Amino acid sequence: MKKTAIKISVVALVAWAVAGCAGGGASRTASLPPAPELDRITADLVKASFRDQGIAKVDRLQQDETNQECSAAHVAGKPLDEKRAKAIEAANLKTVKWPSDGKFLGDWKAGEKLAQSGRGMTWTDKTTNAADNGGNCYNCHQITKEEISYGTIGPSLYNYGKMRGVSDPNSPAAKPIVEYTWGKIWNAKAYNACSNMPRAGHAGILNEQQIKNIVALLLDPQSPVNK
Repeated sequence: MKKTAIKISVVALVAWAVAGCAGGGASRTASLPPAPELDRITADLVKASFRDQGIAKVDRLQQDETNQECSAAHVAGKPLDEKRAKAIEAANLKTVKWPSDGKFLGDWKAGEKLAQSGRGMTWTDKTTNAADNGGNCYNCHQITKEEISYGTIGPSLYNYGKMRGVSDPNSPAAKPIVEYTWGKIWNAKAYNACSNMPRAGHAGILNEQQIKNIVALLLDPQSPVNK
């Protein structure tokens, strides 16, 4: 939509709001445009509020089907239908790319650096190369007991491997946990349809080697996570 049309939409929305306020509660509801029209105006406003800058492009505003359904459920104030949620998880599980060499664990020390780094995919970055990005894990999780500042959107990951009985991540007994950990990092929505966790592999935030390193951070007995 052209800027002129967007301005008209804004003016119209303000006019509706003012008319509603002047007329009291009952007329305010009647003054508002239909829900589809409000959705269209809102979408136009969001698009008009962002611009391409550096490597950050406005195409990030385009949601895939999974995010669209989760957003709609959030707006409605109710969870997804269980059957639909399972279908979304199954579809996302199919997108998980497993290690090309069959090896799930990398270097936990490199994984710790990735977990601490929030760099990548911002307008000030010069490249879209995932190798230059961080995992930003501490933004949502506690990972080691030494950390004094971390996010709480996600659960604590301290003792992640230890609590799951992983003493040797390369053993057959550990395989289910190892694969789950990999899949969760690659595409969290494969296990929770409306997870808040970024789909690090699926979205190209991290590459295969970086995910190996973070898996090692979580599961290697020598990692500070499991001390």
